[in-house]
Amino acid sequence: MVILKDMKTFKKPLRVIYCLRRRSQLKAIMQFTRRRRKLTVDPQNELYGHCLQLYGQPPLENISLSEFETFAVERLKLLKTVENLGVSFVKMSEQYSKKLHAEISGLNFPYRPEVDESSLSKCQAGPSEYEKRRKDHISHFILRLAYCQTEDLRRWFIQQEMDLFRHRFADLPPKYKTEFLHRNNLKYDTISLEEKNNLRDQLINSSYGFSGTTVVEQDFYKVPFQDALDLVRTRKVFLQGGYAYIPHQEIVAIVLNDFRTRLSKALALTARSLPAVQSDERLQPLLNHLSHAYVGQDYSIQKNIGKVSLEQIDALSAKSFPLCMRQLHKALRDNHHLRHGGRMQYGLFLKGIGLTLEQALQFWRSEFIRGKVDADKFDKAYAYSIRHMFGKEGKRTDYTPYSCMKVILSNPPSQGDYHGCPFRHSDPELLKQKLQSYKLSPSGIIQILDLVKGMHYQLACQKYFELTHNIEDAGFSLNHPNQYFMESQKLLGGGKEIKKEVEMPQKVQENAAANGASVQPQPNTTQAMEEMGDLDSYFLDE
Repeated sequence: MVILKDMKTFKKPLRVIYCLRRRSQLKAIMQFTRRRRKLTVDPQNELYGHCLQLYGQPPLENISLSEFETFAVERLKLLKTVENLGVSFVKMSEQYSKKLHAEISGLNFPYRPEVDESSLSKCQAGPSEYEKRRKDHISHFILRLAYCQTEDLRRWFIQQEMDLFRHRFADLPPKYKTEFLHRNNLKYDTISLEEKNNLRDQLINSSYGFSGTTVVEQDFYKVPFQDALDLVRTRKVFLQGGYAYIPHQEIVAIVLNDFRTRLSKALALTARSLPAVQSDERLQPLLNHLSHAYVGQDYSIQKNIGKVSLEQIDALSAKSFPLCMRQLHKALRDNHHLRHGGRMQYGLFLKGIGLTLEQALQFWRSEFIRGKVDADKFDKAYAYSIRHMFGKEGKRTDYTPYSCMKVILSNPPSQGDYHGCPFRHSDPELLKQKLQSYKLSPSGIIQILDLVKGMHYQLACQKYFELTHNIEDAGFSLNHPNQYFMESQKLLGGGKEIKKEVEMPQKVQENAAANGASVQPQPNTTQAMEEMGDLDSYFLDE
């Protein structure tokens, strides 16, 4: 079980995560079997003795709510990177592995197979290897809670965890792979030298790139063929007597199959017991929003305030706005009105790129009075909501611009609406026509539509960025409309100063975290989601 403590509010520890009280007994809900194992050895050596694990043993320690949120967000960042790299590059290619390795090490997840005495010491600079392995273990179980709730979420989580596991296992030296198999009771038998010599020709013919010398030097595992169906289907192994003979480098397929089976069963078990966890008012909002949380830069910090004039907006919308905001701007100019979903999405975006409150009031008033709304009606019905958006009314909260995930997953547009994500919510044929009207190349449009078909909406928008800016690789993973704008301005030479100023607070937070200082949760998680719900009530249609 994990015991969470909130020292500011609660005196007693809260047992919520991996335990369920039933008939006066605590029953583990996050493990792969129904019977909880007892640790009879040093947990540090037993649980974190290897840099990779199958997550069969749930965490058994105290963590704070702050640490709970930090671990969850950082693992989510890692899995989002795994997803983006898997679409952008060939999986397990050199470039894919290099970028993923950099992300793993940058987020302080374990990547070293060796652990010596110094790496276990907590006195060294930065997190120790033990702390990285602990973080890897706990964060995996936290995201299980968030991603067990629907079939789509479970499917996504399993796929990203499998890709991450495949990379980490393939990166292990042979002796650590064997150690991993033994630690996890995956005791596949290696065939004897005599049997290897008897089957020499068959093993050479069935294994790509093998010669007689390679076969002698290589370990082969004798595995029941039903455990190696992926390899059998692709004809990568020799079959005889109901057994598959698997070379050492292909054993990852067997381990992955076992990992997928265990994780799938564990998520189903967790989903059935989740109501006991969601009953806690502190965790329920966080878990609900983790599945589509934004984990990037905070664009509510307006260091670039006042650096965009109203006269620039039309030109900026054509060259630096993402398609969702370009669509909203055009609809506003054409109709002189946006319904509340569009005003919220576009208004917060404009705030994020630097419009002041006075500019925002002038911008919306000048456009609305060109339609069916006179100045007096605007001041009575709409001005308050704009001031509220800037934190000048109501709770005086500085509201955060929408992230891509919020645009994609919440408040889908209906007839007469222009908000939402065009790649997610538009008919493919209408999207194609819109992209053609923007003079995108036919081959580029096909690439975008292929990504949309695969439900990779943010990657489709990133491809749109590359095509409209005439570059091969954007060099970033797109997660936010304001990020799109900032990267566009940087690329076009007009936003270097703005980008530098906006990123400074994020850097301060990273440095504080590295030095062990307390970092407050960013407003892009539970608090932000609650605030956005409150803001909804102030946007009323006439």
